Parts: sequence; structure tokens; C-alpha cells
Amino acid sequence: MDQKERLNALEVALNNETKEREFYLKNAGRTKNPLGKIMFKQIGDEELEHYDRLKQLHAEWEKRGTWPETLPLFVKDTAVKNALATFMQKIDKSGDVVSDVDDLDAVRTAIEFEAKGSAFYARLRDGVTDKKEKEFFGLMAAIEREHYLSLKSLEEYFVDPASWYRAKEHHTLDAGG
Repeated sequence: MDQKERLNALEVALNNETKEREFYLKNAGRTKNPLGKIMFKQIGDEELEHYDRLKQLHAEWEKRGTWPETLPLFVKDTAVKNALATFMQKIDKSGDVVSDVDDLDAVRTAIEFEAKGSAFYARLRDGVTDKKEKEFFGLMAAIEREHYLSLKSLEEYFVDPASWYRAKEHHTLDAGG
């Protein structure tokens, strides 16, 4: 991949991160479901951090024509697992799940975003030879994959909350009485 292809790929990534953040924040504000609010807000915040790192990278690359040696390009790992764990500790499991068809549609759209994002960053990782580039894009692919898996869990929650709770709590049936 040459410099022009890399810059174009970063511009696509910047555009995607912006659109996805807007989508997540819009749905965090719209949904009445507490887990939906938590997940959409958390992922939206993480997309902003991705955007900021990619913007720094793009600016340095455009200026120098190479991967920056001094720019700190650390990206925080995702905290969506922590958001799920916190939710499990605080939720009243006896109450009804408040969600609607728009919540399910939003989650399914987000799942598509994250699957495409993970594949996109994996292609970037696989198209470069520089170790730092590979690590950076590999981390981005892994974070997008974790978002995908967390959103799949949220989808399960919206579709069948009782089964979702059982699976998350690792309950087993006791035949002994």
C-alpha cells in the first residue's frame, strides 16, 4: 500500500468514525432502554477517541509521508465489557425490558458498522509491513471486533432478555430440589 492509498484509507476511516459516533449518540439519546443507553454512549465515546487518533495520524502522515515515529498513537482498549458487567450488577432483573423495534434496528445497524470496521482495519493491517502500523491497525480491528461482539450480546438482550440474563449469570438448572 503506497502513501496515497494509506491517506485515502485514513480519510475513509475518519469519515466512518464520525458517522458512527453520531449514530451511537443519537441512539443513546433516543432509547429508553438502560443497557442500550450505556452501550450506545460507551461505543460512541470510543469512536471519538478513534477519530482523534486517526486524525493525528493523518496529519502527521500527510506532513511527513511516513508513519510517525514520535506521535503517541496509543488507542485505549474498549470498555464495553465493563459496561456490561456494571449493568449486570445494578439492574433489577424482575422488571420488564423497555425496548422497541427502533432499538433492535439500531443495534443491527451498529453490528453491521462494527463488522465492516473490523474487516476494514484488518485489511489495513494485512496490507502493510511496518510493525507499528500492523500493531495499530490490528488493535483497531480488535476493538471494532469487541464492539461487534458486545452489540451482538445487546441484540440478544433485546430479543430474549430472560435467556440473556440466564446466560450472563451462568445459572444452571438444579434438578435436585
